[in-house]
Amino acid sequence: MRIQVLFALAICLAVPLAAQLAPPNDAGVTMGHVHLYVKNVDAQTRFWTSIMGGKAVANEKLAMIQFPGVFLILREMEPSAPPAGSIVDHFGFVVKDLPAEIAKWKANGLLVEQTGTNANQRYVTAPDGIRLEVFGDPNLPVPVQMNHIHFFPPKQDIPAMQAWYAKTFGGVVGKRESVARPGNWIDCDDLPGVNLSMSPSENRRAPTAGRAIDHIGFDVTNLEAFTKKLAAQGIKLDEPIRGIPVSTRVKITFITDPWGTRIELTEGLAPASL
Repeated sequence: MRIQVLFALAICLAVPLAAQLAPPNDAGVTMGHVHLYVKNVDAQTRFWTSIMGGKAVANEKLAMIQFPGVFLILREMEPSAPPAGSIVDHFGFVVKDLPAEIAKWKANGLLVEQTGTNANQRYVTAPDGIRLEVFGDPNLPVPVQMNHIHFFPPKQDIPAMQAWYAKTFGGVVGKRESVARPGNWIDCDDLPGVNLSMSPSENRRAPTAGRAIDHIGFDVTNLEAFTKKLAAQGIKLDEPIRGIPVSTRVKITFITDPWGTRIELTEGLAPASL
């Protein structure tokens, strides 16, 4: 358990308690958001705020749910499928009081699963089949915090995936101990505010686009300069840099990683008032 606690604290220390996102790394990158395609925005908002403890915020008219280290953005539309079966299977939070959270989830009739041997780890399923992995750390200085995004590439692709996220976003290649199964190790890259975990899949999984976890997002300090660096690496944008109608402060573009993860790159995502 010591490795798990250190992992949680390392993520925690990267996110100032009063801030919404971690400071960027030397590449100008930090974890930004997870974008969910959902059937009912109100139901999802209730889950992420009333049950999981997020805070509804807005960047001008861009509605988001804030957790330390990440924003969630909800778009109301019929997802093509739940996240299971895609390259991004789930994402994970760490909480200060896991027993209290488990009791709350069960009181609200939510599906709660323990998949490994560690009683300090659970999955809770949000609407639209979105599974959230959660583990407890009593030393956490906030009630809940972003922890990891979990990819499932073919086993032989894991070193290439680690190298790609390191080169593209400045991720730090390493391993972390499995929370569910202590003693087992998971290949990963660390970025400010998030751990990118990579476990082997027997088959190549479906792309994320259109599913309930449609894409993940990284916020960068200078989007134009960053995309020029991507071009020099041979990475093509899925669309040109553009603004969005709901916020004059935000610029965005998209890329797709070689394994089918849709990635939004943003500049200015965090509300100015936070």
